[in-house]
Amino acid sequence: MSKEDTPRANWIKPAVIGVVVAALTVGAYLSLGRAPAPAAPQVTFINLQGQKIGLDSLRGKVVMVNFWATSCTTCVKEMPQMVDTYNKFKGQGLEFVAVAMKYDPPNYVINFTETRKLPFTVALDSGGDIAKAFNDVTLTPTTYLIDKNGKIIKRYVGEPDFKALHLLLQKELAS
Repeated sequence: MSKEDTPRANWIKPAVIGVVVAALTVGAYLSLGRAPAPAAPQVTFINLQGQKIGLDSLRGKVVMVNFWATSCTTCVKEMPQMVDTYNKFKGQGLEFVAVAMKYDPPNYVINFTETRKLPFTVALDSGGDIAKAFNDVTLTPTTYLIDKNGKIIKRYVGEPDFKALHLLLQKELAS
């Protein structure tokens, strides 16, 4: 019996080939990078004063779009941190639009906005068209982070990790 005929030799070659193929596959995947970020939908927000703001008019800025409701306890809980985030980064080019869900009574949204002195744009999504355009948002809070080129770079369902969000905002605003 030669060395090549031993039972060990019969599985070593296929194992080595398998490892090489796996390494090449992983390398090819990593070299391709991530899939390109999807474009944000071209929607028009209507703020509480009735003004129309097209998302495309915010190009060149990093934009956070936060879907929320006054009846959502997590939304209410996270809102002070959203305000702090906006105040921290607005001078660096951050825009923020808080979109009230279609089931949220407008008078509740107005009251919430005024009593908490929300410093960013608050929009009503009376027909649900904006939520639908953003991949049919039904869970609140849901927040999208959009880069300066209008690409969605992150989606948060639930309260974001604000420390990680701030790091991402710093990176995006600096680019």
